[in-house]
Amino acid sequence: MNIIDLQFYRLAEEISALSRGALYEKMRTSFDGLSPDIRNRLSVYFGKFGFWGKLDPANGVFEEIELKADELHNHIDDFVWLYGRLSDYRSKKTLYAVLNNWYAYDFKTTTQVKEYAFDEYFDHDIIPDARDEVFVDLGAYFGESTLSFILNYGKESYRKIYCYEITPSVFAELKKTMSVLPDIECRHKGVSDREGVMKIAFCPASISANSLADEGDAEVAVTSLDLDIDEPVTIIKADIEGGEQRALAGARRHIENEHPKLLFSVYHRNEDLWKIPRTIDGMSDDYRFFLRFKGTATYPTEITLFSV
Repeated sequence: MNIIDLQFYRLAEEISALSRGALYEKMRTSFDGLSPDIRNRLSVYFGKFGFWGKLDPANGVFEEIELKADELHNHIDDFVWLYGRLSDYRSKKTLYAVLNNWYAYDFKTTTQVKEYAFDEYFDHDIIPDARDEVFVDLGAYFGESTLSFILNYGKESYRKIYCYEITPSVFAELKKTMSVLPDIECRHKGVSDREGVMKIAFCPASISANSLADEGDAEVAVTSLDLDIDEPVTIIKADIEGGEQRALAGARRHIENEHPKLLFSVYHRNEDLWKIPRTIDGMSDDYRFFLRFKGTATYPTEITLFSV
């Protein structure tokens, strides 16, 4: 056992010993102890994005903290399970840093684990090389992840790339960008666990945060990867603003039969951090799990689960 093991299990024991009410009060006390500037910045940030609940101390609204307290209280055993399944020290320290940030608003450890050495989805310690890949880019946006993949592994790294994007204006630019590269197919569809039509919820803060929803401003066709791609796939990257769980469920056949490498964002919903690896493990229990974090130290986003 090392220092991070000791710190993580002590944290888990402390959280487990608290009632839900006592847990919330400790988290509120930690938040109230922050500087007014940081409290304000967090309130503004959570107000811009609807993923984690509202935080408006001036009006007595602490939904974001309440939801985090619920997640820690109800699922600390799931976080302990995940810690035991993580495959390297960096991943374990990352999980400890995220949970300690939620619980105690600690920024020191999140600062220590932020990654700078690799592009967001392509850690060469985890994916050292690529050859003849069938790469699926969910939430392709303007093509940044696909271009990063080619930059990191070369033009000979893939046999086919599928890019999915829901926002019409972004999709038009994506098609232009990818038109100069061979064997890349862009699909103006959302990816979920079923075929049909859903709405696009446009995010006023950033077009990159547009998401699939039951209610919204425009319609878009949705599909599942099992229905939409017949050939075997080798890598699936998903950063789709809270739709990752449904996309994962809709790729069960590919995952069970082909064991593709999975690069999934696990920060849009609090439960994603443990539930996505639990779901993957239920489909195929021989995956190895890694966590990497490239967001801000104040509130950890841009957390990727690598399953290989």
